[in-house]
Amino acid sequence: MQLSILPELDRRLTQNAIENMLEKYRIYKTVTFEAREIQTTYGYTERFHGPTNTVSDSTAAVAVYNVDVPAARRAYCAAIDSVVERLEDREQQLVRERYLKRDEMYDYTIYNHVFDPPVSKDTYVKIRSKAFYKMALAFADLGLLPLGPLIKAKRKA
Repeated sequence: MQLSILPELDRRLTQNAIENMLEKYRIYKTVTFEAREIQTTYGYTERFHGPTNTVSDSTAAVAVYNVDVPAARRAYCAAIDSVVERLEDREQQLVRERYLKRDEMYDYTIYNHVFDPPVSKDTYVKIRSKAFYKMALAFADLGLLPLGPLIKAKRKA
């Protein structure tokens, strides 16, 4: 039986990818969904001979959009929340305070004022890197993030 080896990820690429996902989460949580409405006014458009076997149902398309998009947004936010809940306490606190709240917080505010006791910048970076690594693996398992582009290229000596 062979144990799978965890991939070595490029720290900067992983950080950018996770921060983009968390920014999308914050946008989904703060920006309301704008439901589409059905266009009821018909306009005359000249139709030349073409395929007559196609039918468009704009009402159904709008109804599907109005149901599917909010459901996808809720599922995305639930997946992010479940991954963050599985992190260690300090990692969870860092991600929630820095990336998931509505107010923009800065790194120095988190490691100086939110953490009790305060930590150094280097310790903060280590905590964040470990959290992002764990989150990247979890998002890859959920199919939300492809790991291929994040794997660190081996350098030839």
